[in-house]
Amino acid sequence: MFGGLTGLQDPKGTDWGERMLNTVASQTIRHLFTQSESVEVLVRCYPSSKLLQGSIDSFKMNGRGLVIRRDFAVEEMSFETDAVAIDFGAVLSGKLSLKQPTQAIAQVVLSETGINQAFKAELVKKRLVNLDVPALTELSGGQPVSFPEVQVQLLPENRLRITAKADLNNGELVPVNMTVSIAVERRRRISFKDPQIDLEQVPETQRATSQTLSAALAEILDNMVDLDRFDLDGVKMRLNRLETEGQKLIFSGYAEIERIPRSGGSAT
Repeated sequence: MFGGLTGLQDPKGTDWGERMLNTVASQTIRHLFTQSESVEVLVRCYPSSKLLQGSIDSFKMNGRGLVIRRDFAVEEMSFETDAVAIDFGAVLSGKLSLKQPTQAIAQVVLSETGINQAFKAELVKKRLVNLDVPALTELSGGQPVSFPEVQVQLLPENRLRITAKADLNNGELVPVNMTVSIAVERRRRISFKDPQIDLEQVPETQRATSQTLSAALAEILDNMVDLDRFDLDGVKMRLNRLETEGQKLIFSGYAEIERIPRSGGSAT
């Protein structure tokens, strides 16, 4: 029954329940990610006998080098709950199950490198290629337009520099350069606002086209990042604020945890 669980030789010890739950929780949470460099879980339950009733005082998780749904790299993720009710019987069988929904304070750190990798993910690429939008196809003689190469640079004060090449599907590539402000909207969306379009490095013959394409790309990005599309089964993320800090983008908010998900997009 306790296969793989360590530190249980002395069930009368005051921390045997915490050790068991830490092990089960670490194994459960690690399986939510396609990859994980480290996942550390700290469960507080004093006295340990409370665990028999399924009551724990707090639950903390810190993860580094995480990958979600095979393509989305997270440099750091942490969350912490208050008191939580769990199913002790499930713990004995090596599983983690909540008796009732709970909330956790959460922080997520993305790196500039990880953000740029995400633009190569199929989930993102399909929103940036073969766009049959009248405002764009007018520029390409009726052909779908794509933005196959998008690069992001993090700037101070919650701004991003975005560079891209727009493929008009007629043999012409048009450079796109701009800076945008990012902010949290309705606690679940990331908005891309106030685009400042830079045409200085664009050939003069393409500047009018680049202006239109830049505005279109800013609008596409503004409608793209909705956290509900990335939720794990049973877990919803909600954001209170974001901040650019060097080459990191830091989100803080909370997670609404209805149940512990069984998996989180692991490779098949």
